Amino acid sequence: MKIAIQGIKGSYHHQVATEFFDDKIQLDECLSFDKLIDSLNNDVSEFGVMAIENSIAGSIIPNYSLIDKNNLYIIGEYYININHNLMVYPGVDLNQIKIVSSHPMALLQCKDYLKKIDKTIVEDKDTAEVAKRIIENKLFDTAAIASVEASKLYGLDIIERNIQTIKDNETRFVVVSKLPDKKVISNANKASLKFILSHKNGSLANILNILSNYDMNLTKIQSIPIIETPWKYSFFIDTTFTDIKKYKKAIENVSSQSEYVKEFGVYDNFKSQ
Repeated sequence: MKIAIQGIKGSYHHQVATEFFDDKIQLDECLSFDKLIDSLNNDVSEFGVMAIENSIAGSIIPNYSLIDKNNLYIIGEYYININHNLMVYPGVDLNQIKIVSSHPMALLQCKDYLKKIDKTIVEDKDTAEVAKRIIENKLFDTAAIASVEASKLYGLDIIERNIQTIKDNETRFVVVSKLPDKKVISNANKASLKFILSHKNGSLANILNILSNYDMNLTKIQSIPIIETPWKYSFFIDTTFTDIKKYKKAIENVSSQSEYVKEFGVYDNFKSQ
């Protein structure tokens, strides 16, 4: 089984892929989410792992759009605690560091710490890729922000641990595929959907009432502008339920009250321990 991830070995996406599937998977290491999508569309990989939201930084809106535009299916989700660490070439100390480099989301999540140490901040494509480059190029003036696994994998020294601003820092990842996973449906208790509302007054309230009437719990709602139609929005929602029959009936009713409804996936709601 080949899994496309954003980043390389030692990244948080790599951690999710191995924990969700197993450590015997093959990886297609992609330094952008666009490349990850290409890997799926070109049948290089069977599944992709994508970060979709973070408890500090919020939703990764471009990834919602990528899933939608490429007609991908969400077949599962996985949550992990993100613990960022400042790491350097072995033997280097903080006073020698001039540059701190990492993925923009990691930098944002460590904003308070970075203000305190007052170094030049450089955005990069992947947390683990920066760690790897420090070793390969013997960068004595550069520190990476990455996972403990990345430091072990590439042989860097961690000089500060858990530097994220909010210590309880959790990221939600989704597992996507070109095809729905029909095996999961019988155990499903969560769904991801998109809908576009009509212009009637109270349209959104009507949708929310339908979900409530069928005992569905709205866990996420995200509005995204429809580029082709200024000031019109689509809504991406996640909802949990206990009865698949009630869920299907609710979606029938939602469809009758909306201009458009799209189901990205019905899957098992799972959190890592």
